[in-house]
Amino acid sequence: MPVEFNPLLPEHQRDPHPLYHALRAEDPVHWSPLFQGWVLTRHADVSAVLRDPRFGVERGETDLIRGAPMPEVRPELREVADALKRTLLFVDPPAHTRLRGLVNKAFTPHMVDAYAPRIQAIVDARLDAVAAAGRMDLMRDLANPVPVTVIAEVLGVPAADQGEFLRWSEDIGEPLDPFVTPEAFERAQASAIEMYRYFQGVFAERRRRPRGDLVSALVAAEEQGRVLSESELFAMCALLLGAGHRTTTNFLGNTVSALLRHPGERRRLADAPGLLPTALAESLRWESPVQVTARIARERAALGGKTIGAGDFVILLLGAANRDPAEFRDPDRLDVGRRENRHLAFSAGIHTCLGSRLALLEGEIVLTTLFRRFPDLALEDEAPDWKPAVIARGLATLGLRFAPARAAAGSAARP
Repeated sequence: MPVEFNPLLPEHQRDPHPLYHALRAEDPVHWSPLFQGWVLTRHADVSAVLRDPRFGVERGETDLIRGAPMPEVRPELREVADALKRTLLFVDPPAHTRLRGLVNKAFTPHMVDAYAPRIQAIVDARLDAVAAAGRMDLMRDLANPVPVTVIAEVLGVPAADQGEFLRWSEDIGEPLDPFVTPEAFERAQASAIEMYRYFQGVFAERRRRPRGDLVSALVAAEEQGRVLSESELFAMCALLLGAGHRTTTNFLGNTVSALLRHPGERRRLADAPGLLPTALAESLRWESPVQVTARIARERAALGGKTIGAGDFVILLLGAANRDPAEFRDPDRLDVGRRENRHLAFSAGIHTCLGSRLALLEGEIVLTTLFRRFPDLALEDEAPDWKPAVIARGLATLGLRFAPARAAAGSAARP
């Protein structure tokens, strides 16, 4: 039987890589009737399309994923839904250039590196809370709360409100994956309304009393004579919250899980801490937190012996590209010292992930602190519990055990 792309199968959600390998070998430019689009799996093809101005992200009135229509949006959310379709993820230049310019200043290397002490304090506090128990669920106790706390502080959200942010982010992020259930979509809409009302108050307060946070900068921003509307402001904050939280959560969980399942690589990293940057890059390649992105062909193009028509939907399998043997030697092997690593986990081209440096900083601090404080860290269950998702790949839970310790272990300087 010819291979077909169906990421909804349970076996694919447990491990998508066998299907990726089959597609890449048998039909690397594959037409998917399910998604009504072309599916690309080779690193060279995916990398080229991400950088090619003939392929854009603007979908117009079409669904985010063709073949997966979104349910009807509540009337009170239609303006916000329209604004979400005009965020950085879904617009091309010149709109993309303008919007990215508004937030770039918050993610410069200097600004990001300044968050290191605060991230360290957040990680220490989370680990202090579980140290005496001798066990933890990494996703619940660390990988989820750390990124949402960090991005909330970047935006300027008070600590007392960050618990609600975690819930909103979880709920609103679900419809980004295709074939969302009606119940999940209703939860997302209810949380979006709550979050929108909350931010309306924040925007009004920042107009009266600006602070040194990103929301104040967005409220005050004016570029080319145009200020962001209320719905555009909210859409930008919702995007930054979702992108800064969910993908980093997946990255942290995937990285810790990968190292614990490869004890030789974990020991190698412990013996040579200078390998940490390559280890983080290798984790991103080996189990990419975002597996799928998409483009629309602006004009006719030839690719892999196939003709992609103007207006055709093109699905780019980042997870498949990152295990392409034509690009990576022994691609299914986790190698924390891999030097040649042009992974596409952060995308490429003008839509390269804005928060990649912040995610890597969080990964560096979490891994360094976690393995220093709990050197005997081990998995409670060898079978990972993956979230049922198509676009993202992340763990629902990750039970860990370690020798109980007194709560306040303090923090050492990062290497």
